[in-house]
Amino acid sequence: MNRFAKYGAVLIAAAFLTIPALAHAAEWRIDPTHTTVSFKVRHLGVTWVQGEFQKVSGKVRYDRKNPGAAAADIVIDADSINTRNARRDNHLRTDDFLLVEKHPSITFKSKAVKNAGADGLELVGDLTIRGVTKEVVLKVADISGEVTTGRGTVKMGASATTRINRKEFGVKFNRLLEAGGLVVGDEVRITIDVELNKS
Repeated sequence: MNRFAKYGAVLIAAAFLTIPALAHAAEWRIDPTHTTVSFKVRHLGVTWVQGEFQKVSGKVRYDRKNPGAAAADIVIDADSINTRNARRDNHLRTDDFLLVEKHPSITFKSKAVKNAGADGLELVGDLTIRGVTKEVVLKVADISGEVTTGRGTVKMGASATTRINRKEFGVKFNRLLEAGGLVVGDEVRITIDVELNKS
């Protein structure tokens, strides 16, 4: 065997040795009944108005022994928005805001992991709102250990946060106050408290 063949064999062997670390990262499914996707936005510049999306699904790949292989694919039903005010919720579904008739889903798909450690990590990924996709960073913390329920289901949980500028996603509606300032703030703070079921 010449040195080029030996070099090729070494590369192939190295590639196969790295595959198990990624392949063995456990896959989890989001438990929608125990997961909350919440957000808050400044109102009149004086307080935060909060809301949540009541329907969410998706899957997560995570192994505490290999957090750098973490990944997430999350789908949020935009029509399930709830701010405890039906009139406001209906307005948020229109073209002024989420335009749910044409864009029924909000999605996040991770593509890289940063600063992975035992206490948390950062998921870099594409967030799509109203058909507009921007890169965001989900800061993941409070990662729990695994718990087995009385029914034999293995569960774990975590919390993730990020901040976005809604205008970057085409959500530009606003009104100017008589005294100056705007009715709705541009920054949206998002929190995901997720419970996962092991696949």
